Amino acid sequence: MSAIDRSSPLPLWAQICEDLRDRAGTGEFDGRFPTEEELARLYGVSRQTVREAIRRLESEGLVVRQRGRGTRLVSRTVLEQPLHSLYSMATTVSSQGFAERSEVVARKRETPPFEAGEFLGSSVVDAIYIERIRFAGDDPIGWDRSWLPWDRAANLLEADLSKGGLYEALDRFCGIKITGGWEKIQPIVPSSYERMRLGISKDVGAFSINRLAISGNEAIEWRRSLIRGDRYALVANWPGGESPTL
Repeated sequence: MSAIDRSSPLPLWAQICEDLRDRAGTGEFDGRFPTEEELARLYGVSRQTVREAIRRLESEGLVVRQRGRGTRLVSRTVLEQPLHSLYSMATTVSSQGFAERSEVVARKRETPPFEAGEFLGSSVVDAIYIERIRFAGDDPIGWDRSWLPWDRAANLLEADLSKGGLYEALDRFCGIKITGGWEKIQPIVPSSYERMRLGISKDVGAFSINRLAISGNEAIEWRRSLIRGDRYALVANWPGGESPTL
């Protein structure tokens, strides 16, 4: 059944992309991806429109086209994050063989929102806000929003945050070492805007992570993260246990 709405302002190829992402997320194409001819018949469009949709999916890393073999889904490795100690996503990504990088969406001075101010302390009236999309290779993995006291972390305004972890930059540019903290992890159904940020379909869940990082007894960072559930697994080791081999 075609998912095309010809009255929609969204281009036909974009509608096909969205539908194929959703169907791929359910495992429909795990065995075989349809041919261009099959997709053209399914959606009632030209093969040129189908090719554009597939080209866009290929640029996202969802599919790969091979001469003589057609199109197939790209196998996505699940990153495993141990939970026994303070961790860095940058280290997790690079240690599992992926190129790690971040896209800085926003970085500015602002009054912290109520939630951040509550955990950073009532004396923090100005904060540096840092928003990043985290990548493993070409794939977005997480969306981080951090607030840190302006008088302690203002130098991060000029730091290169496109590579490595925020705490490395905090140590290097501000002389602050994170020594501990806590975080709360909850599975959620992401909104359409959150799905767009992470590049996931409506069938993929996410982990919502709230974190407070401290240096000694001082609250340094309040962070809200959203991590895509299809590419990330949280692993807890009990005393005497070993990580599972999947």
